[in-house]
Amino acid sequence: MSENSQTSTKPFGIQVSSEIGTLRKLLIHSPDRGLGKVVPSKAQDWLFEDIVHLDMMRRDEYDYYVKLLLYFLDPDKIRGKINSLSPGSDRAFFKPDNPEYFRSDNVLDIQSLLADILADESIRIRLIAAICGIERTSFQTQQQLNQYDPAELAKIMISGSLPDLTMLFAPLPNFIFTRDIGIIINDHILLNKPAKSARTREALLTQYIFFNHPLFADYQNRIIEIPDNEHAFLLSDTDINRDVTRSTLEGGDVMMIAKRHLLIGVSERTTLYAAQQVMRIVFSKNLVDTVTIIKIPKKRDYMHIDTIFTQVKRNVWVLLGTLARTGDEAKKRDVIHFFAPTDVSEDLKILQFIKGLEHKPIEIENLEDLLTDISKNDLGATEPVQFIYSGNNEFPFGAREQWTDSCNLLALKDGVVIGYDRNDKTADAFQSAGFEVIGAAKLLDRFERGESSPETIENTFIMLPSAELSRARGGSHCMSLPLWREDV
Repeated sequence: MSENSQTSTKPFGIQVSSEIGTLRKLLIHSPDRGLGKVVPSKAQDWLFEDIVHLDMMRRDEYDYYVKLLLYFLDPDKIRGKINSLSPGSDRAFFKPDNPEYFRSDNVLDIQSLLADILADESIRIRLIAAICGIERTSFQTQQQLNQYDPAELAKIMISGSLPDLTMLFAPLPNFIFTRDIGIIINDHILLNKPAKSARTREALLTQYIFFNHPLFADYQNRIIEIPDNEHAFLLSDTDINRDVTRSTLEGGDVMMIAKRHLLIGVSERTTLYAAQQVMRIVFSKNLVDTVTIIKIPKKRDYMHIDTIFTQVKRNVWVLLGTLARTGDEAKKRDVIHFFAPTDVSEDLKILQFIKGLEHKPIEIENLEDLLTDISKNDLGATEPVQFIYSGNNEFPFGAREQWTDSCNLLALKDGVVIGYDRNDKTADAFQSAGFEVIGAAKLLDRFERGESSPETIENTFIMLPSAELSRARGGSHCMSLPLWREDV
């Protein structure tokens, strides 16, 4: 490994057995120059919903996210520096190749890990060839890429553009959503299998990192790759694209919800075939005893199960009312449902499979029943289970705020979550449920003044500035790949 390695190369432990255990290590990807290359005519092809202001997203929004993560996971890197590192200052935002980058061993940026492995000439040559093959570039371009140092080459592979901003191939704007590239199931790593060709390069880069970076050296035999249909090459184009034969899965549809319980969503991006393959593998490896498959409507509004619910606390969940039992009254008031009478809740199906009894799945009627059972029986909650609904379950705010990721929250610890500041009605619902609602800047100021600390804070909804981040259609849950959480 190069002397200029950006991250530690010492292997570390990987363990995630819940969505709410105190977060200790995670993988992120801060917005890169590729996001500034998205053009309206290609936005949908590249799976990006809007055109973002990159500098504002970086300096005024994502930078707060990084500071919060550092204060909770690696405080020595940030304590005492908040005022000098505020938006608008000289620091404001740095990528991993900058000398001022924080270089945390607990808050890891995927670009840094990629640069590390590209210092190995053998890996470098193979990965350049693989990417150039995927992107159908010329051999001359392949030779040109080999001239760059590892840090710059990592930026090119992710952003699709050269240092002079010349574009070689499409950017990877969705790479900020590290949750989708993989997920930790106890002490195993499940790699994704993207549904859209726009994310093929992401999957390849992720595969190379997990199989080659020294940090993951002790986990080579614990990496799970989802198999394709072994007869896929014999199928017609029509048949190969059917959900019963196609194997695609993204991490937003997988939740390690309790030590022996895995949730898998079947959605716009994850097929039933892939869900079944994962269930078969985790049962055979004795990783879990229960797999619950949640089929949600194949709508762009939802995309993954973590866009319709996430966990806040052992006994508290945030979810979308129109896909829940308690949402019935809200749906009656929703004029959209009046003019389009098909009830989307009819497309919500929940089947629970117990190891050894896979042929006798248990059908669960609604999300509240499932989540209540998880809180009480998997996580041992003794307090009544609470549900906080997107937009406070008020029309039209439930749907509006779900679209801007009101249900997509990252738990830093039991009862402390990060969400977007634009979801006012959802914030009101949190407040009514007994949570303090506070802006990221104000909380960081409290930490700096010693008026509060990550260790003492409880029952808190932290609001992240989100004017530009919300345009990307992914929240803090999407923007994180937890590598290590303490047991609940």
